[in-house]
Amino acid sequence: MDTTLNAWDVSRYGGPDVLTPVTRPVPTPSAAQVLVRVRASAVSRADGMMRAGQPKFVRLFLGLKRPRAGLAGTCFSGDVVAVGDKVTKFRIGDAVFGEAGLQFGANATHISVDEDGSLLTKPTTVSYEEAATLFDGAMTSWHFLTRVAQVQPGENVLILGGSGSLGTAAVQFAKALGAKVTASASARNTEMLRSLGVDHVVDYNAEDPLKRGAAYDVVFDTLGVASFGAAKPALAENGRYVCPVLGLALLRDMILTGVIGGRKARFAAAGMLKPEMHREELSEVLALMAENKFSPVMDRTYPLSDLVEAHAYVETGRKRGNVVVV
Repeated sequence: MDTTLNAWDVSRYGGPDVLTPVTRPVPTPSAAQVLVRVRASAVSRADGMMRAGQPKFVRLFLGLKRPRAGLAGTCFSGDVVAVGDKVTKFRIGDAVFGEAGLQFGANATHISVDEDGSLLTKPTTVSYEEAATLFDGAMTSWHFLTRVAQVQPGENVLILGGSGSLGTAAVQFAKALGAKVTASASARNTEMLRSLGVDHVVDYNAEDPLKRGAAYDVVFDTLGVASFGAAKPALAENGRYVCPVLGLALLRDMILTGVIGGRKARFAAAGMLKPEMHREELSEVLALMAENKFSPVMDRTYPLSDLVEAHAYVETGRKRGNVVVV
């Protein structure tokens, strides 16, 4: 078995250039841990924001002056190559996918994680590249649409940022939930979104997707590009504006709309949920994949050695779906 691993160090906050390749000893899994040989790991917009320490209040959780964990990457897939003495759920050779959480270190050749953590068996019908993305775009979008916005059949749903990892998952999930779906994107992504089942695509360069009186039951702002104030005129009487990017304005609007008015602003830290909730929601996502109601949209695959280039590409804001390193 390998004795050293390759990973990427993040010793300070900043742009993609702060990422530095490192070699470290392969960890020995503790009694309740499994060691995974990583086959693919995600590079997401959220990874870039955490690398940059933005918004700055997240540094309360990541480290005030520098990233506390010191390694890059949160979502991965791979094969179990060693298990602790008390592990019962996984065996050597199992294909798995999971999330490292605030431990980080997924953009590496190996990672050791708790067997009771955010870790699931990978179905044979799902590729390692696809599986590596599920804890980011897919799980977050599924959580927001089903638990936060509670989308119902027949509702009108607007997805802001329809072409990204969250957006391409969200439009498929909203259709699976029986909603009428509108998505905003640049004109070059129109055909892709239509192929995913979107009923109406709005080119945000030519038209404001948040038109007054649009009467959307749900506005899912996947990128935090709008605000509750901007979305409110486009919401139905009891419409919900939901966003995974928390800022002071959204926090204020959540508090205010929690006590007054029919239109609501909502947020949830999907990535911080308990592992059992992660496993439950990802099992639901896998069921949709088995029914051909959802398929992750894959954009680019980079070698692990090109992680800096992968982060730089994600930061252009022009990716379609998901980016992984292998």
